[in-house]
Amino acid sequence: MAENLLEIQNVSAAAGGKAILHNISFNIRPGEIHVLMGQNGAGKSTLGNVLMGSPEYELTEGRIIFDGNDITGEDTDKRAKAGMFLTFQDPLEVPGISLESFIRTSMQQITGERVKLAAFKKELEDAMDVLNMNHSYAERELNVGFSGGEKKKAEILQLLMLKPKFAILDETDSGLDVDAVRTVSKGVEEFQKKVGGALLIITHSTRILESLKVDRTHIMVRGRIVKEGDASLVDEVNRNGFDKLIPEDIKEMERKERLAAAAKAAMEAVKSAEIGGGV
Repeated sequence: MAENLLEIQNVSAAAGGKAILHNISFNIRPGEIHVLMGQNGAGKSTLGNVLMGSPEYELTEGRIIFDGNDITGEDTDKRAKAGMFLTFQDPLEVPGISLESFIRTSMQQITGERVKLAAFKKELEDAMDVLNMNHSYAERELNVGFSGGEKKKAEILQLLMLKPKFAILDETDSGLDVDAVRTVSKGVEEFQKKVGGALLIITHSTRILESLKVDRTHIMVRGRIVKEGDASLVDEVNRNGFDKLIPEDIKEMERKERLAAAAKAAMEAVKSAEIGGGV
C-alpha cells in the first residue's frame, strides 16, 4: 500500500470557464481524518466533486493520485470501484428503485461479485440499527419522500455498506438537528472502527467533528488553501471565525470587487433614471 492514500497535487479547476480552485495540494494517509473548512462559496464542495471526477468541472492543472495510481483522467465509476465515495449535500430522489436495491447493486458493481441476499439483508439491518433507521426504509424508493435527516442517514448507510477506502462527506451535518447529528456521527465512528477508511469531512460547522479524532485541518478561502494545521485549528475557527484566517491580499481583492459592484450598480441606477425620465 502507498504511504499516502490520496495525493492532491497542485489541483486547479474551473466550471463554465470560471476558475474555482487554485493550486490545491495536500496528502491523506490511510485511516486519517481530514477536515476541509471554509465559508459558503469557498470551493469546498467543488474540490469534493473534482476528486470524484464530476464531469461538471474541468481540471485545468494538477494530478490526483489514489492508492498509488494516477486517476486524474478516470471516470467517476472507476474511482468508485477503486474505493472512493462521496456523499451529497442534497441527495437526489430516485423513483423506481429501493434503497436496498440501490445499495446491493452498487456493492455488486464495485466488487464485481454476486452479493448473497440473506447475508446482505442481515448486514443492512445491523447498519440501519446503528443509525436508528426503521428497517422499512430499505424497501422505500431511494430518498423519495425522505426528510433531510433521513436522506443524510441513507448516505451514511451506503458508506457503512460499501466500505470505501476513502470517503468525502460533503456537509453531512448541514440542516440536521442535534440528535440527527449525533446519529450520523455515530455512523461515521462505526465506519472508522470497522473499515478504517480515510475521511475528508467538508463542513463550515464543527458539530459532526465532536466525537471524531481529526488528524489534519485545511481552511479554504476563495478556492485556495490559506491555512493548515492539526485538530486545534478547528477550535481556533470556533473561537475566532474565518475572518482572521483570510490573507490580506484576498481581503483587498474582495474590497475591490465590492467597490466595483457598487460602482456598476450606481451606473445602472443612473441609466435607469435617465430612461425613465426620458432624458
